[in-house]
Amino acid sequence: MEHLVNSKVKQIELSGIRKFFNLVADYEDVISLTIGQPDFPTPEHVKVAGMKAIDENFTTYTHNAGLIELREAASQFVNKKYGLTYSPNNEIITTVGASQAIDCAFRTILETGSEVILPSPVYPGYEPLIKLAGGTPVYVDTTKTDFKLTAELLAPYITEKTRCIVLPYPSNPTGVTLTDVELSGIADLVRGKDIFVLSDEIYSELVYEGTHHSIAKHIWEQTIVINGLSKSHSMTGWRVGFVFAPEAIAKHLLKVHQYNVSCATSISQKAALEALTIGMDDANAMKHSYQERLDYVYDRLIRMRFDVVKPNGAFYLFPNISQFKQSSFDFALSLVKNAGVALVPGSAFSEYGEGYVRLSYAYSMDQLKIAMDRMENYVTNLS
Repeated sequence: MEHLVNSKVKQIELSGIRKFFNLVADYEDVISLTIGQPDFPTPEHVKVAGMKAIDENFTTYTHNAGLIELREAASQFVNKKYGLTYSPNNEIITTVGASQAIDCAFRTILETGSEVILPSPVYPGYEPLIKLAGGTPVYVDTTKTDFKLTAELLAPYITEKTRCIVLPYPSNPTGVTLTDVELSGIADLVRGKDIFVLSDEIYSELVYEGTHHSIAKHIWEQTIVINGLSKSHSMTGWRVGFVFAPEAIAKHLLKVHQYNVSCATSISQKAALEALTIGMDDANAMKHSYQERLDYVYDRLIRMRFDVVKPNGAFYLFPNISQFKQSSFDFALSLVKNAGVALVPGSAFSEYGEGYVRLSYAYSMDQLKIAMDRMENYVTNLS
């Protein structure tokens, strides 16, 4: 019966990140720096709020868009943190993680033949969702601009078919951020055009120098903001995300969301409410630890003579490995077999990621020190 499966589904593949993670899972004594998951537990007070919801039998459906008090908290959070203004009544939707939010957004705004511009290397989760919605991904090579999508770089790729530009900053896999001036330049380029900007800001609370900026401050009416609690509050398994969009767009997003999942988990929503209110600044302690790890790993990579851009957000480094004259897959697999360290091949992040590997430093300092020692021995022997 496989021949009856939707052809769009058959054409997409599993994430290259997960494929490599699964490939090396059976190797012994391997330190895996592959998965972008915080190594901190969910804050205790947030867990207590979730347990309280269970104890009080708060286990029923909620409003399709989520609890109004949670949407109010989300509205206040992004206003205080990033200067964004969204009405909790009709411009915020609580989703099952940021991934579902992105899926709903693409299915709402894309039609067959719509083009979506992606700055590359880029998280591999966008392309399959774009294709399933009938769109076509268009990749822009950012490797010559320190992984930043600039207005000058973007301009030649805009056509009559362009429906959306994805701004995934802070970036997975590079950790790079955009300044407010850089975002303003992109906003000037697309302002007034029939083009949406999907601003994926899931790492917004993990910016190390300065503060996070959103393009929604410049072109609010054209922007769909994606965010959530997975990275900021170490709540990956709770699956709570948010869509922020003008009412004219959000009312259609809500229809897609409603028929997809009805609503986000009631228990998780109660925990999320605690996270966005009492735990508004919970990310600060984690961010401090991440920055220490970033500085340590970056310095070690530089001493190993890797060419690597020092990021300002998220928890990834994306070193260039072209000096070793191997494909990113072959280098990563050899590193596992010969050094006991697992990184993600850059090819998992589109063709423009070839020649790089992604290293997640969302791991303990002890693990990172052992991993760096092993890597240094390995590359020294290669040299």
